[in-house]
Amino acid sequence: MIHDTGPLLALDVGEREATTADIDTIQERYIGGRGVATRLAHERIPFDADPLGPENRLVFTTGPMQASTMSFTGRMNCTGISPLTDGLLSSNAGGFMSRNFVDTGYGAVEIAGQSDELLAIHVRDDGVEFEPVPDLAGATVPETVDYLEAEHGIGSDRTAVIGPAGENEVRFASIMTSEERAFGRGGLGAVMGAKNVKAITVGGDADRGIEIDATQNEVHREAATADDIMKRQGTVAVMELANEVEGLPSYYFSERQFEGVDGIDGAAVEEKKYKKGTCSACAFACKLPTKDEAAGVETEGPEFEVAMAFGSNSGVDDIVEVMKSNELCDRYGLDAISAGNTVAAYLAANDAFGDTDLIHETVEKIARREGVGDILAEGIDRVHDDLGVENWSVKGMDFAAHEGRVLHGQGLSYAVANRGADHMYATFYSVEYPLVDEEQALEPSGTLGKADTLVHRENLMALNDSGVVCKFSRSYMNPDRYERLFDADMADLLAVGDRVVTLERHFNNQRGFDRADDRLPYDLPDLDRALDEYYDRRGWEDGVVPDEALPDDYGATAVEG
Repeated sequence: MIHDTGPLLALDVGEREATTADIDTIQERYIGGRGVATRLAHERIPFDADPLGPENRLVFTTGPMQASTMSFTGRMNCTGISPLTDGLLSSNAGGFMSRNFVDTGYGAVEIAGQSDELLAIHVRDDGVEFEPVPDLAGATVPETVDYLEAEHGIGSDRTAVIGPAGENEVRFASIMTSEERAFGRGGLGAVMGAKNVKAITVGGDADRGIEIDATQNEVHREAATADDIMKRQGTVAVMELANEVEGLPSYYFSERQFEGVDGIDGAAVEEKKYKKGTCSACAFACKLPTKDEAAGVETEGPEFEVAMAFGSNSGVDDIVEVMKSNELCDRYGLDAISAGNTVAAYLAANDAFGDTDLIHETVEKIARREGVGDILAEGIDRVHDDLGVENWSVKGMDFAAHEGRVLHGQGLSYAVANRGADHMYATFYSVEYPLVDEEQALEPSGTLGKADTLVHRENLMALNDSGVVCKFSRSYMNPDRYERLFDADMADLLAVGDRVVTLERHFNNQRGFDRADDRLPYDLPDLDRALDEYYDRRGWEDGVVPDEALPDDYGATAVEG
């Protein structure tokens, strides 16, 4: 099986120490990316660690596909305990950092401890530097990127930085890379802020010696030549369909259609797109550089989830106003989905839907924890009672745009996902709209009989995140291509995904998660029976991983050195 290589670089920012360790056995069984990071976190983070305390760790990883020139591989992973969900969580970012990370020669970089002063950490193949950067306190993401370029000649493609939101430990703060791409959902930017680390930079000339099958060329060629609407409109292309099937969350989830959808849909975004946007080595180019000269706004996006959160869910029907919200989140380092949904909850509490001045003002207050922003920075799960609104979250994470009240398998997926209400954990919506071939499609109604498909998709997404392969490759990847690229049987590859999901669940079980957390704020038909089907398929007992279901390497010390 093709897998990542290179040692673990463990950085203790409190002691300013850098050590390396052999992680070959982990890489052989978990490939790279989310898999390797999850196995490392499970072994090295105490089960009772405070997400914002020194014992929590951030683990950055890439995978073997970053040694290829294939489209859909310009991504990397970050893992730690989420301050939003209180469980183990992995976040995935695109952009251009992944291959620069590979050039350091390390298979994983782990940040532990807590610094007594604000730091930038520079990781290269020839050493590590801990640079005090007190003058960057409170700096925005662009200001931090500009400093690194001016003082060190380090471009944004080699950086992972936080803005004021991360420093202020907003529970849905993101880590930004390539300036506008985010390790977004779950608040790992707050973990980085709690460690007093403002930026991490990477670079070097190392070669991991991984060779990828020529199948990479087939995928790349098809991605380059395909006529796909996502190349023009990104993920927001699905908004019109979602609205048609009454599956577009609107007015803080109180409605499922939005009368102003034409102002924020794919066509509206495409009108503001002014050039192609992509990730490293990707010819698919589905990103959305947008601008409006009259309003003086330039950003990347919004994608569908953000157009929902700051658009329909906030009662806003003007794409330029949504672009402004998106740009503010990138500037301050906020997950735009959670920021938008939290603002929507505030608007609902104050009968202020559509008030764009209030929306933009509130985003800034959240990032700086000023006034009402200090309360909203805790996220919907912690503040819904104070606001007098419903708790639209699962395991502390607020909902993505794909509507589980219409796509019932997606609703089941939200309930059981270890990350909470995150659409990317299984991308189950794709088989229920459907966005896949007819033979793969499922009826959207009903939860029973969908457990096998859900488990398969969770395992497949975990495999992609370990590879690392973008999930939008679904039309270009098939079992044969996976087998040739990774030099392994598909069953063995999916078993890697199963181990990852199981270890995440087991870690969270040790933190008190069980069946009671696999719940939704709305009713779905036969949900309890569907949960039983899912647990039975996984070999779990009421949402808890028994010892006999753990991977056979559980308990072994796999980090050497």
